[in-house]
Amino acid sequence: MNTIYTSKFFVASQCDHNRKFYIDFGHKTVKFTFCQLLAFRHKLNAIQIENHLNGINPHGLEVLSLCNREHLFVFNTYEVLDLRDLISGTFAMMEINSVLA
Repeated sequence: MNTIYTSKFFVASQCDHNRKFYIDFGHKTVKFTFCQLLAFRHKLNAIQIENHLNGINPHGLEVLSLCNREHLFVFNTYEVLDLRDLISGTFAMMEINSVLA
């Protein structure tokens, strides 16, 4: 398994053998297909982080279900921002690798 990108809290990896992606959330590692990873990116980008800062979401928590509701996570504002960094970095690294290959 090859590490694609590491953020402050999370690690994204890819297994070339089964063509799956893995995100290590610290206490749990979740396996993703590419389509599931795209859906996860879409969910993260749909979160309005401004609501965490202007009082509309005063607790700053987001509940995300992953992989067809197989996993349920609660993330705080810092983790959501870190996940966005992880996912954007992961897709950027995959794009660079596709150009080089």
